[in-house]
Amino acid sequence: MASDLEIARKATLRDIREIAGNYGIEEHELILYGPHMAKVKLDILDRIEKNPRGKYVDVTAINPTPLGEGKTVTTIGLGLGLNHIGKKTVSTIRQPSMGPVFGIKGGAAGGGHSQVIPMEDFNLHLTGDTHAVGIANNLLAAWVDTSILMGNPHDIDPSSVTWKRCLDVNDRSLRECIIGLGGSSNGVPRETGFNITSASEVMAILGLSHDLSDLRERLGRIVVGFDSKGNGVTAEQLGAAGAMTAVLTHAIHPNFMQTLEGTGSFVHTGPFANIAHGNSSIVADRIALRLCDYVVTESGFGADMGAEKFFNIKCRVSGMKPDCAVVVATVRAIKVHSGRYKIRPGKPLPPEMLQEDLPALEEGIGNLLRHVENVRKHGVPAVVAINRFPTDTDGEIAAMVELAQRAGASAAVVSDVHARGGEGGAALAEAVVKACEEPANFAPIYPDDMAISKKIETVCKEIYRADGVTFLPAAKKAMKRYEKMGLGHLPVCMAKTQYSFSDNPKLIGAPTGFRVTVRDVNLSAGAGFFYALCGDMMTMPGLGSQPALLNIDIDDQGEVQGLF
Repeated sequence: MASDLEIARKATLRDIREIAGNYGIEEHELILYGPHMAKVKLDILDRIEKNPRGKYVDVTAINPTPLGEGKTVTTIGLGLGLNHIGKKTVSTIRQPSMGPVFGIKGGAAGGGHSQVIPMEDFNLHLTGDTHAVGIANNLLAAWVDTSILMGNPHDIDPSSVTWKRCLDVNDRSLRECIIGLGGSSNGVPRETGFNITSASEVMAILGLSHDLSDLRERLGRIVVGFDSKGNGVTAEQLGAAGAMTAVLTHAIHPNFMQTLEGTGSFVHTGPFANIAHGNSSIVADRIALRLCDYVVTESGFGADMGAEKFFNIKCRVSGMKPDCAVVVATVRAIKVHSGRYKIRPGKPLPPEMLQEDLPALEEGIGNLLRHVENVRKHGVPAVVAINRFPTDTDGEIAAMVELAQRAGASAAVVSDVHARGGEGGAALAEAVVKACEEPANFAPIYPDDMAISKKIETVCKEIYRADGVTFLPAAKKAMKRYEKMGLGHLPVCMAKTQYSFSDNPKLIGAPTGFRVTVRDVNLSAGAGFFYALCGDMMTMPGLGSQPALLNIDIDDQGEVQGLF
C-alpha cells in the first residue's frame, strides 16, 4: 500500500488561484505563497458579508487511542464527499504543531486519498504563522524581564510573572527552568518555563480574533503578572501589544490550500485541544460560511475536549451556531475502551484484536454513546462516522450502527474516505445533509454569569460524568483573584488528558465514580478564557524514545521523506 506521502506526491497540484476562483475568491483577495497555496485577505468579508450563510458542521471523535482514529481524515473526506454529491464545501482545519509531527504523528494533513496538499508544506512551515506566534510570544517575554531589570516601572513582582516563553518542539527539559543567571547584566533570576507554541495564549488569541483590530485589542489585554498590590499588569501597559500585532499582521489572514481532488481547504491556527481550545480560526470559518453551502470544521481529540470547547468557547466568541456534529469512531478504539486490549505507538496491534470480538465492542461502546449524548446536550444533531479499517468485520460494524442510533445519533454511517476519497464519503455526506435539516437548538451548557468554580464543575459533571471536583489551594486562590478582577464572566478551557473522560488516562471507556482534580486555574485574558490544569497535564510535551523525527530525512533530490 502506498504511503500518504507517496499518494500526495502522485497528485497534480493545481494553481491555487483557479481553486479559489471556484469558490468566488477574487485574485486580488489572495496573498500568494507560490502557485499552490495562498492566504485570503480578511477584507473579503466586506464584499461577501451579505451572502447566504452555509451550513456549519463540526467533526469530533470518541476518546482516541495513541494512534488516533482518523478525525482529520474524516474532516477532509466529508468535505470531499459533500463536494462529490454537489454541495460546494470547504474544510477548515488547524495547522499542526511541529512538536507532534516530529514526535508521534509524523504528519497531520489527513491520510490516504483524503489529504490536504502539498503535504510537506502543510506539516512543516506552511506560511510561517506558527513561527510568528512564537516570535510575538517571546518578544513579550523578553520585554517583561527587561522591564523588571530596567527599573521595574510597573512594579511587577518577579515571582508573580505568569507569561512563559514558547517553542514549537516537544522539549520536556524546558518545562521548568531558571532564567537570569550569570550576573545582574543577564536579568533578574526567577523560575519560569516554556510552553509548546500551540499552547501559547497568542495562538489562542489569533484563532479567536475577528479581525486585525480585535487581534490588537486582545493582545493588549494579556496579563503577564501582577504588581506588588496584586493588580494585573498587561501587555498594553508594557507597551508591547503594538509590536506583537505587527509581527502577526500576515498571520491573521487564513491559509487556503487544496485537497487531492482539487477542492479548497482553509488551514489556520493550531491550538491543541488537550491544553488549549483546540479549534481552527474564527476568521476562516466566517469567510468559508459566506462562500459555501457547507463548512466542515474540526475540533481536536474527543468531544469531551475539542467539541466541548468549540461549543462553549469558539461559538460563544464567534456567535456562530453549528447545524450538526459528526462523531468519528473506530472499531479498534471501541475495543480498547473495553479494557481488554492495549495499543502502543510503534507496536503492531495485538493479533487477537484483529478478530471479531462483539463482547469487547459491547463493553467499550459506552464511550461512543456518551460522546453522542454530550453533543445532543448542546442541542446539536449528531452523526456517527465509523472510520472503517480492513480488519473490521461486518458484524462489528452492524453492532456499532445499531448502538449509536439507539443512543440518539441521527445516523451512523461507514466512512471509506481514506481508501476512496470523496466517493467513499458520499454516504456520510448524505447523512450530514439530512441531519442539518433537523431542528438545532444550540446553546452552551453554562451561562456567562456563573462562578468560575461552578463552570468547571458543570463541565466535569455534565460532560465527563464526574462525581465532583477537588480544587487544590492554588486553584482556589487563583479563582478568587480573577473574580475580584471582574473577570468571572469568562468561559473555562479544561486542560486534561485526551484519552479519558476523567483526568486519569488509565480510566478508559465510560468511567463513573471519580472526581476531577484541578491543581491550578490560569488566566488567558486576551483569549478570553481561563484554563484549568487537571491531573498531571503539562503544557510542554516531551519526545518519546523512538520519535518520528528519526524517520524523517531528505533524499538525493532534496525531497522530504518519512512523513506519513
